Amino acid sequence: MAVVLWWVFFSRARWSERLGGIVLMAVALAGAWYLKHESMGPLWLVGYAVPGLCLALVAWAAASRRLPDGPRRATMAATILLACGVWTLVRTDGIDGDHNAEFGWRWAKSPEEQLLAQAGDQPAARPPAPAAETPKERPMAQTGDQPAVPPSAPAAAETPEKELLVQAGDQPLARPSAPARAETAGNWPGFRGPDRDGTITGVRIETDWAASPPVELWRRPIGPGWSSFAVHGNLLYTQEQRGDDEVVACYNATTGEPVWTHRDAARFFESNAGAGPRATPTLSNGRVYTFGATGILNALDAGTGAVVWSRNAASDTKTQVPDWGFSSSPLVVDDIVIVAASGQLAAYDLATGVPRWIGPAGGVSYSSPHLVTIDGVAQIVLLSGAGATSVAPADGKRLWEHAWPGFPIVQPAVIADGDVLITASGQSGTRRIAVAHGPGGWTVAERWTSIRLKPYFNDFVVHDGHAFGFDGRILACIDVEDGTRKWKGGRYGNGQLVLLPDQDLLLVLSEQGELALVRAAPDQFTELARFPAIEGKTWNHPVLAGDVLLVRNGEEMAAFRLPLAGD
Repeated sequence: MAVVLWWVFFSRARWSERLGGIVLMAVALAGAWYLKHESMGPLWLVGYAVPGLCLALVAWAAASRRLPDGPRRATMAATILLACGVWTLVRTDGIDGDHNAEFGWRWAKSPEEQLLAQAGDQPAARPPAPAAETPKERPMAQTGDQPAVPPSAPAAAETPEKELLVQAGDQPLARPSAPARAETAGNWPGFRGPDRDGTITGVRIETDWAASPPVELWRRPIGPGWSSFAVHGNLLYTQEQRGDDEVVACYNATTGEPVWTHRDAARFFESNAGAGPRATPTLSNGRVYTFGATGILNALDAGTGAVVWSRNAASDTKTQVPDWGFSSSPLVVDDIVIVAASGQLAAYDLATGVPRWIGPAGGVSYSSPHLVTIDGVAQIVLLSGAGATSVAPADGKRLWEHAWPGFPIVQPAVIADGDVLITASGQSGTRRIAVAHGPGGWTVAERWTSIRLKPYFNDFVVHDGHAFGFDGRILACIDVEDGTRKWKGGRYGNGQLVLLPDQDLLLVLSEQGELALVRAAPDQFTELARFPAIEGKTWNHPVLAGDVLLVRNGEEMAAFRLPLAGD
């Protein structure tokens, strides 16, 4: 705006040039908007095209002062057209964690387009068995009403045994093992592990990666999406986008080869974060539960991909798809599966998919429901735009809430005596609240708020009285007693991490796809090793199932075997 005002009222250009320049700029910007690549959203115009045009105009004015009128006007027109026209040649590849734009030439194939182009060489898996008929829907309970009576037992749908093939030169893949059960040791049942706390116990790895580096098992391209993995035995599950289909995919964890795929005719795209689903599959009792970015909730047979039932949580809760898509990973509790349709929880019957209850609305959220036990009472905590809310799993009725408006993405963490660590947005920091149940009901009190640890979409872990996570682009450690910072170090971008408490170790996956091994100790920041894992912007959570590390982003995924200590 300042440049426009200068140009119109204070520049030395003739009035015909001033007015003509304004008209030409408006026409050129409108033309660039009309001809732009479909990935270029409105922020591109405000954040890049207009400022770039203004800078080009200033540079032209300084360089053309001594030119005759004819060449001066011609170069002005050329400058405006070039400054706007260049934006018709590029596409946006989204932003990084610091909101810096990433661009590519519009004629260059994106990783997703390259993957789709290979589909003729690697056709999809044979379609699964038809979906079992969904029983007639029963009335759904809103908060405050009595919940519908649950079925007697959440029995898994029986699916006829069948061969699972990927038709690649008529060579079938290895047949998967028995249906997945998430609770066995060495598996990873869903988002951030069994307790959604990013922690794995019972595994001790070598820390000298110079002598015993991670060994790559396989690597393959994958469709875009910010899902992580669920793992059981020799099968892994994730979600991705392939063209106009949102895909749930099962792969062989040993070879990386496809086993089966399930497709929904849905595509979510947002120009900053890109295309694809955001949530992570959840494994439970032979089924895999998935939640798509547009609100599709599926229950699939984990061995075959057959549809058991499917719902649309956006329709059930009458919730609009949030700007960055639904990102809640399903949570299985007793005989229900719970998702967060933005800031509103919804529970479904495991056996039938019939809605059981809908919780209170809480404002936009990209966090997932979290099962905790406080004062002996099991409850579901969700961080939403209004703050932290706890509901009873049986009926969705609110137990307690704590107001802290924001834009939450990460998970809460129960630390001790009912205290909970929560966040509101990237700049609000971390807060410890004390939650207790007494004769008068539930009470919630703030203990402290610290800006020394400011997670954005990067989940933190808690170990030995300290929280480890990302303060912006840099790893940090704070004391959970008072929120004071113990150290800050290691630039990993907006990455993710996993805690190995048996060895006081953090496995850190950087935003650039590098893997680092860091001490989970409060005395000082110590990086023990670093290893290149995958390439490209990496926001997905890493998974460690036994000694196998799985990593992915929106372009590729890979598996590494981490040498175990003492082997």
